[in-house]
Amino acid sequence: MPLPQFNLYPAFNTVRLSHVEFLVKDLAASRAFYVDMLGLQVTDEDSDTVYLRAMEERGHHCMVLKKSDTSAISYLALKVYSEEDLDKAKAYFDAKGHKTAWVERPFQGRTLRTHDNFGIPLEFYFKMDRLTPIHQKYALYHGVKPLRIDHFNCFTPDVDASVAFYNDIGFRVTEYTEDAESKKLFAAWLHRKGGVHDMAFTNGVGPRLHHTAFWVPTPLNIIDLLDLMSTTGYLANIERGPGRHGISNAFFLYILDPDGHRIEIYCSDYQTVDPDLEPIKWDLKDPQRQTLWGAPAPRSWFEHGSLFTDLPTQEPLLKAQPIIAP
Repeated sequence: MPLPQFNLYPAFNTVRLSHVEFLVKDLAASRAFYVDMLGLQVTDEDSDTVYLRAMEERGHHCMVLKKSDTSAISYLALKVYSEEDLDKAKAYFDAKGHKTAWVERPFQGRTLRTHDNFGIPLEFYFKMDRLTPIHQKYALYHGVKPLRIDHFNCFTPDVDASVAFYNDIGFRVTEYTEDAESKKLFAAWLHRKGGVHDMAFTNGVGPRLHHTAFWVPTPLNIIDLLDLMSTTGYLANIERGPGRHGISNAFFLYILDPDGHRIEIYCSDYQTVDPDLEPIKWDLKDPQRQTLWGAPAPRSWFEHGSLFTDLPTQEPLLKAQPIIAP
């Protein structure tokens, strides 16, 4: 089906993705992975929760690690333009028949909890505690030197339906893969902040979180991380890469944390600020769409994902065979 026309005047305005809460079984192991290995900064912690931010971020946190008996994703969070947009968002989701609730979150102002068309838990807020800038405190930089959270990628059973939902709330498609025979979408990349994506959707058993991505300064930071992981007990956590995507043009590496949550380390994509920028179309059979150069993705990259808490999954509508590494 054709892509929907951009909705440049949505019912409420979202600035960007903001943060994610991971449920983890071993909080100490997860803290070591994200802080000591990747280089995220701890902004607050107690015996059950660790709050983290990357080096360029002024908000209190971009990731929350919460101790749990299960490994799962609690919610994906997005920042809106104003307090008024929170009320507009509640009215929008109420009119759609979605569950909504005001929830209390540490270090944040009013926070609206709801869900998308497939039940992915979403939280919207306007105000978060601001912290002192640390981007020029170079003594703090270590690991892969993460600068900021960049995007979420989710498995969905129906990419067309997910695109329609997020397009209606103002997300714009930058690139997409279409099956030539059915004309259905296999994957799509959508943004709010002017990069290639804040949210991406891939055909598969879902809804599940495929990965959370962090932006780093250069490809050399990724090479440094590979050296570090391979010599400190994390070799098996390297899943795919390094390489360069055709879609997004990004230099990438995919790794798994101690609970199996996938993280992409990411740099070198491009700006998409113009509101009339035409999306780039890729053929599903084009091998360079997923890997411009580098080894093909392993089967785990297409099949493994993180469950959202208490959210059942569905089989995908589109049956397509991805290009898998031998």
